[in-house]
Amino acid sequence: MVYHFEFGALIPYIPVILHGVLITVELTLFGTVLGIIVSILCAWARSGGPLWLRVPVGTYVELIRNTPFIIQLFFIFFGLPSVGVHLNAIDASILAMVINLGAYGTEIVRAGITATPRGQREAGASLGLSGPQIFRHIVLVPALSRIWPALSGQVVIVMLGSAVCSQISVQELTYAASFIQSRSFRAFEAYFVVTALYLILALLLRQILRLGGKRIFPGGKAR
Repeated sequence: MVYHFEFGALIPYIPVILHGVLITVELTLFGTVLGIIVSILCAWARSGGPLWLRVPVGTYVELIRNTPFIIQLFFIFFGLPSVGVHLNAIDASILAMVINLGAYGTEIVRAGITATPRGQREAGASLGLSGPQIFRHIVLVPALSRIWPALSGQVVIVMLGSAVCSQISVQELTYAASFIQSRSFRAFEAYFVVTALYLILALLLRQILRLGGKRIFPGGKAR
């Protein structure tokens, strides 16, 4: 059996593919920004917060890191309505990505915080800086500089994981591929193009994060 490639059959579906790219970028943007914020707050709680806060945050981190992302997504979208919390597919996907990145990012950021020499904190205190000022200027910024490559890699993983959101009918790239192959019966071409687009998005995202890290942390270790 000889298979005849017909990528031209996908031309009528270009708007569907572009819409899928747009939704994937949207999910990644909101998931990344909010997820990094959650990571920083939870890392602070685990590394220097009060005991009553460290325990629930630690439980959250371990729970998310040891369960599949798709289960987390299904719990938010299908499970929460049972207790009166209703979210549309986009909001549920963003929340799931934020929670997932937040848990993994917490441990990455915490590693950077832990690596900060105690002497630097003491030097900040001797200069009369407050606790929040010490954490922001002496601990957090150098910590983020050290772990930026690892955090960037986790962001890319979360972006690729957004493909799972097609399971709750979010019209991102994977949904677009499934839609196209169901209409055109050109499964190879549809998934080949979408795979190439995911690769391009991942490479672009890595480059953006690398350049962003160099600008935010000049002279640091962000690459």
